[in-house]
Amino acid sequence: MKLLRWCKANAMPVIAVLAAAVTAVFVPPDAAYLGYYDVKTLSCLLCVLAVVGALRRVGLFPLLAQRLVQVFHTTRGAVTALVGITLVGSMLLTNDTALLTFLPLNWFVLERTGQTKWTALTFILQNCAANLGGMLTPFGNPQNLYLFNHYNIPNGEFLSIMLPPFLLSTALILLCCLFLPREGLTALRQETLPDKRRTAVYGVLFCVAVAMVLRGIPYWLGLLVIVMALLVLDRRALLGVDWGLLVTFAAFFTFSGNMARIEPVRELFRKLLTHGAMPVAALTSQVISNVPAAILLSRFTDDYRGLLVGVNIGGAGTLVASLASLITFREYTKHVKGQTGRFMVLFSAISFGFLGVLLVAMTLWMR
Repeated sequence: MKLLRWCKANAMPVIAVLAAAVTAVFVPPDAAYLGYYDVKTLSCLLCVLAVVGALRRVGLFPLLAQRLVQVFHTTRGAVTALVGITLVGSMLLTNDTALLTFLPLNWFVLERTGQTKWTALTFILQNCAANLGGMLTPFGNPQNLYLFNHYNIPNGEFLSIMLPPFLLSTALILLCCLFLPREGLTALRQETLPDKRRTAVYGVLFCVAVAMVLRGIPYWLGLLVIVMALLVLDRRALLGVDWGLLVTFAAFFTFSGNMARIEPVRELFRKLLTHGAMPVAALTSQVISNVPAAILLSRFTDDYRGLLVGVNIGGAGTLVASLASLITFREYTKHVKGQTGRFMVLFSAISFGFLGVLLVAMTLWMR
C-alpha cells in the first residue's frame, strides 16, 4: 500500500521511467544513450528550481502577492491580481513553481473572505496564466528551456516567436476574469516580513540562474556558484527541488532518443510532421503532455518555430497536456471535496476553448 501511494504521488516520473524502460527493450542500452541527455538543460532547470525554492522559503512571494491584494477591494480585482501575479511569476519562476506558490495563497484569500464558491474558476484561470504566461521566457516553461537550448535559439528570436501567442493568451485570461463578481472584500495583511539580506542574496543567485539560461555565463559555472551558495545558506532549498521533474526529463530524454531510433516510429512522425509542426505538437501534447512532446518531436523536425508554439499552446486542453495542470487539480481536490466533476467540466470548457482559439489564430499567423 505504501508503494502504491508513493507511485500515485509521483505518477509522472514513474510513468516516464516505465516508458523509457519499454523503449529500452526495443533499443538495448549502448554508447549512443550518452548522446540523449541535454546536461545544460538539466543543470539550468535544477538551478532555477533551487533558487526559486529558496526565495519561496524566505517568504517573498506571499508578501508581494498580498501587497497586491491590499490594493483591490473586490473579488474580481483581488482574483485578477492573483491571476496576474501568477502569469508574471510563471515567466520568472517556471509554471509549476508559480502554481505551487500562488494557488495556496489564492485559496487563503477566498477562504478568509468567504468567496470559496469561486475556487474552481480562479484555480483554472491561474492554471491558464501559469501555462500560457510562462511561454514568453526560455525558463518560464520546462519545454521552453529544452527547446531553447536544443535549437540554440537566439534570445531576440525566441521573444519574437512567443510574443503573439502570449499577448493573445493574456487577453483571453483577462477577458475570463470579467466573469468574476465585484463583491467587496476586506484587505488581508502580511504578518511576517522576509529576511532582507537573504532575499537580496537569493535575488543575485536568481540573476545568475537567468544568466545561465540566456547564455550570459557558462552553465557549469552558474551551477557551481548556485549549488555551493545554497549548501551554505539553505540546504533545504536544494533538498526541496522537484527532483521528480528532473527524473521525468532524464527519462523522457531516454524515451525520445530510443523512439527516434525505431524506424516505424520515425516514418510515422515524418508523415505527421508534413502537416506542420505546430498542430502536431499541440495535439501530441494532449496525449503525452507538452514536455515529452517537445523532447520527442525535436528528434524529427527542424521547424523550431512551429514546435515551440505548438507545445506551449498545447499546454491547454486535457488535464494531462501539462504537468502544471495536474498540480492545479491536486491543489483543488485538497481544498474542495466532492466537486471534482464540476471542476472537470469547467476546466475542459475553458481549457479547450483556449486551445481552439489559439490553434486557429496561430495557424493563420504562421502561414
